[in-house]
Amino acid sequence: MTRILYVDDDAALVRLVQKVFGRKGIEVVHAEDPDHILRIVREEPFKVIVLDHYLRSGTGQDVLRQLRAADIRVPVVYVTGSSEAQVAIDAMKAGAADYVTKTAGEEFLSLLVAAIDQAITNEQLRTEKELADAEMRRAKERAEALLAEVNHRVANSLAMVSGLLRLQATRSRSEEAKAELTETHARITAIARMHRALYTSEDVRNVDMDKYLGTLIDDLDATLRDEGRDVTLRLEADAITLSADRAVSIGMIVAELVTNAMKYAYPGGAAGEIRVSLRREDPQTALLRVSDDGAGFDPGAPAQGTGLGTSIINSMAASLETSLDYRRVPRGTCAEARIPLR
Repeated sequence: MTRILYVDDDAALVRLVQKVFGRKGIEVVHAEDPDHILRIVREEPFKVIVLDHYLRSGTGQDVLRQLRAADIRVPVVYVTGSSEAQVAIDAMKAGAADYVTKTAGEEFLSLLVAAIDQAITNEQLRTEKELADAEMRRAKERAEALLAEVNHRVANSLAMVSGLLRLQATRSRSEEAKAELTETHARITAIARMHRALYTSEDVRNVDMDKYLGTLIDDLDATLRDEGRDVTLRLEADAITLSADRAVSIGMIVAELVTNAMKYAYPGGAAGEIRVSLRREDPQTALLRVSDDGAGFDPGAPAQGTGLGTSIINSMAASLETSLDYRRVPRGTCAEARIPLR
């Protein structure tokens, strides 16, 4: 049975309401004193509180404020006189779920029943929404915890593979094998850096390229310092947002080009500068450029190493629906790729 609390000092009206509502399966509990109202609502469950405006010890709005101050969230249907529209508006602003104008005859009771039913339905919907929102928050927290654990394990695995390659390179007796293992170690390290830059961002689906490339360049610069190289890395990047897979492809191209420039543009520990830029050309295209002032590069000449780096660059460029071109410059090397923005 539905239980409601009827707050009114008109005992005769309440008895009428109890009689009519009883036939509809609604139990009506009568209360008058505000202190009694707060106590009974805390102790007994009610679906709705029907609150009359005029009471002996004040108004229904006083009681409404006390209910809200006590964090009692039972929906309130406010009852006012026929000429008190502003009172009803104020009650709704104060937190009432609905209001009914008190009139003579059965019309008032019919409207009151309808308001009570609507208030109960709305409260059920609100409760269900809160439960659904709470479950979504818990699911989001579980997903974030799982993603963090997966990322942690991937990072550890990449670090382990990188460490094994470094160890194998140091123990290799073949200079050619050692060079190849060192290159592979550098690529795994670059992938680990890009992975870390992605999973530490707030949105793992889209990447802010200026921040992403900034982290990558900082890591590559740290590698240069660790190796004692006198090469400066500089980055200029516009605020461009790309999907994570396209960002990784660009990161791989940049890492390979910068690594090649470190090895071949400034051999023997020579000093120099490597510049990386990603600039928006128009709403549909961005220009990626990696340049240096070093020894220069002939795209038609045989590969100086295994050629794996060139294959990786071409593969990543193809995934971006572009190609890498080398622009003629007075000194050094300038590689460019026009990236479609989608």
